[in-house]
Amino acid sequence: MLTAQELKALPKVELHCHLDGSLSLKAIRRLAQMANVQLPQTDTALRDLVSVPDDIENLLAYLKRFDVILPLLQTKEALELAAYDVIEQCAAENVRYIEVRFAPDFSTEKNLSVAEAIAAVLKGLQRAKTDFGVASGLLVCAMRQYSNARSQAMFQAAQPFLGQGLVGGDFAGNEADFPTEVIAPALKTAQELGIPMTLHAGESHCVHNVMAALALGVRRFGHGVALGGHPDFQKQVSQAGGVLEMCLTSNLQTKAIPNIASYPVAELLANHVKITINTDNRTVSNTNLTKEYELWQQYFGITKDQFHEFNLNAINAAFCSETIRRRVIGELNAGY
Repeated sequence: MLTAQELKALPKVELHCHLDGSLSLKAIRRLAQMANVQLPQTDTALRDLVSVPDDIENLLAYLKRFDVILPLLQTKEALELAAYDVIEQCAAENVRYIEVRFAPDFSTEKNLSVAEAIAAVLKGLQRAKTDFGVASGLLVCAMRQYSNARSQAMFQAAQPFLGQGLVGGDFAGNEADFPTEVIAPALKTAQELGIPMTLHAGESHCVHNVMAALALGVRRFGHGVALGGHPDFQKQVSQAGGVLEMCLTSNLQTKAIPNIASYPVAELLANHVKITINTDNRTVSNTNLTKEYELWQQYFGITKDQFHEFNLNAINAAFCSETIRRRVIGELNAGY
């Protein structure tokens, strides 16, 4: 068993981290000050406001925590600060590469354009790379519940930033009521624009969304836990080279799985599905990568060699440049 300090020191790659769900309390206070918004005075009270307890009812209750943060992310300065803050946290855990995702459409309430929002986040990521040495890439999230036209416009606005820090796209949101077929036109637009795509799929008991996305050429899936109990689908995902961006704490909190015993790690490994470990939302879930690694070790007996394998899965599936990929693989191999 590795200690928490040993786990923290391991080099890591993260593919699934939401910007608005991962801000430190220090950054939230600074953002609120900039937006002239009053917050609770004590950190305990603020934590209660922005993080969920483990016994929340469902995903909708989980998502309510974002209502506090999104009004604070409506200016270029705020978005730059937020991106910088997430990378500062990652540096403390020896993250060597991370893909940070955000929905630019959520930051246009005060007349920022989608392009301006993206540029501001990229500026923060670049400044943090200079200061902390952590390589990163940005993923832009479309929302399943938005019209295809709105999502297509967002991807078109994002496309010029490819190669300048933007590395890919995502679809998040209500997958139960807006299955993969509904968003297929906008997904196709992103693919035609050359934007590599990952999708939230199989988070809300909708295994169909994973398989439909696989059929549309997607090979990375946010969460994917609904594959549990479907060995034939798992084998199809494995044979196609699919990779799961798994988020244990978040899945327990949102009731994507009822309990630890239901988390399909053993069967996924048995069917050779590539796994990666992620935080999803550091603040909302009150977690970090070290805590996630501790849980994987405690509950599933994951070894140091397996953590190495999961991180290699992540960097090989990352939408980064080959230069970054080779360097990070070297750092992982040296660190493990």
